Amino acid sequence: MKKLLILTFLLFAAPVAAQDDAIEGVIANQLEAFNGRDVADAWQYAAPNIQSMFGTAQNFGMMVERGYPMVWTNRDVQFLEQEDFGPATRQVVRITDQMGGFHFLEYQMVETDAGWRIAGVRILPQPDVGV
Repeated sequence: MKKLLILTFLLFAAPVAAQDDAIEGVIANQLEAFNGRDVADAWQYAAPNIQSMFGTAQNFGMMVERGYPMVWTNRDVQFLEQEDFGPATRQVVRITDQMGGFHFLEYQMVETDAGWRIAGVRILPQPDVGV
């Protein structure tokens, strides 16, 4: 019985781990593209709703540069909790900017025919720090 439980866990855990890796890979690749100022490469990781909203990679890049400076120039990334909700998955990410400041962002990820894509990003409030 114990072997059956372990096998069942492994069968269900493997797809979840693969999903986690795929989602983290998409976000990491887009962040790397922004650091390299390769907006065309970063654009490919945007979901169809985002591409439709901005129309061109250049418009998208300008929005990220102005509205998400910690994404545009990021120094370090740490992937935190991930949660499925309906047809999408939320991935919380801690990004360190060039000045060493921490920013928490929530990425909304959707699975498309082309793989996981970023359908939205929201800057989360800074957590309270006790003394």
